[in-house]
Amino acid sequence: MAVQLSAQTRYDLLLKGGRVLDPANNIDQVMDVAVSGGRIARMAKEIPSSEARTTIDVRDLYVTPGLIDLHAHHFGYTGALFPDDVMLSTGTTTSVDCGGAGWRNFDEFKAKIIDRATTRVLAFINIVGRGMLGAEIENNVDDMDPAATAAKMRQYPDLIVGIKTAHFSRPGWAAVERAVEAGRLSGKPVIIDNNILSWTGRDTRTKVLEKMRPGDIHTHTYNDRHLEIVDRASGKLQPYMVEARRRGVLFDLGHGAGSFLWPVAEAAAKQGFMPDTISTDLHSSSIMGPQSDMPNCISKMMLLGMKLEEAVRRSTVRPAEILRRFPELGTLGEGRTADVAVFKLERGVFGFKDAWLMKRLGTQRLVSVLTVKEGKIVFDLDGLSFPEWQNAGDYQRIP
Repeated sequence: MAVQLSAQTRYDLLLKGGRVLDPANNIDQVMDVAVSGGRIARMAKEIPSSEARTTIDVRDLYVTPGLIDLHAHHFGYTGALFPDDVMLSTGTTTSVDCGGAGWRNFDEFKAKIIDRATTRVLAFINIVGRGMLGAEIENNVDDMDPAATAAKMRQYPDLIVGIKTAHFSRPGWAAVERAVEAGRLSGKPVIIDNNILSWTGRDTRTKVLEKMRPGDIHTHTYNDRHLEIVDRASGKLQPYMVEARRRGVLFDLGHGAGSFLWPVAEAAAKQGFMPDTISTDLHSSSIMGPQSDMPNCISKMMLLGMKLEEAVRRSTVRPAEILRRFPELGTLGEGRTADVAVFKLERGVFGFKDAWLMKRLGTQRLVSVLTVKEGKIVFDLDGLSFPEWQNAGDYQRIP
């Protein structure tokens, strides 16, 4: 229940009594979090409710920085989803569109999606000029222009965080090599999900050890059509994966509708290979089938043995660092942007589906209950910030 005061106060919002998980500052303890002017104003063991215009009791709940989804789809792709419809209700305040637009149509993407959304939307720009519009377009090597791509990135340095190559179904390395060249010209990372099927002439070892640079990202870590993380015959972790990680190649979850398989995930996790970042590859198929939103993906990683605090790290500070938005994003540090997520950890028996719609049972799942974006409450599952109607006075628009 929220307590609202009309007197002059120091803070706009106070989240009181929650267990704060802020891995960037090594905080895992019960604390109060105060927000003012869209910024984190203070974190302390005890902040009086009288100092805040609105106080929300979040005892027995987890308070984290707003989640950052490194891989989602909001434009171009046939299954694209408007970000506010699917992100804010999951505690996700920043979402990165992964390759929907190329240099030819990025301005349209900005006008139609980025500028309209409450969710902070960033982008990996597609190396294909027309973006993610189907096989005929995405296989057009002539439209993979590193110079034009880098030029568009220079035009929008605060929005375009890197380059994406995906869905290239012709043989050879042209798409990867041109994306990496755009990365070299722009000084930003490339995120890759090209197939390694036998007829493509591509293989994982060459990709992660020779084609990718330190700081480049491979998404769909637990899909063995995009990345052979474990040997298909023996189930052993491929030595070149360890070598690639050692040389600085990064690995993103990128769950999606076809890219998280329990046998692959379990074998890799048991051998200590967890993704560097947790992301959803959220689109119309993945949201309805395996339900690959951020809390669900975090719950699955916990089922694989990852601690909640570590999962939060790989969903907040780590992607913020990779996107070069840390420490403005990814932390609850004082003075930083007040993007905050509040969760409850439910206990029971739950079925967690993989991308092939096979399930594994688990005993805990993370559920989003409150989301704050730049100091404003944008999602409130149980009305924690709402007054009780009998005590609210005459009905009027709630501010």
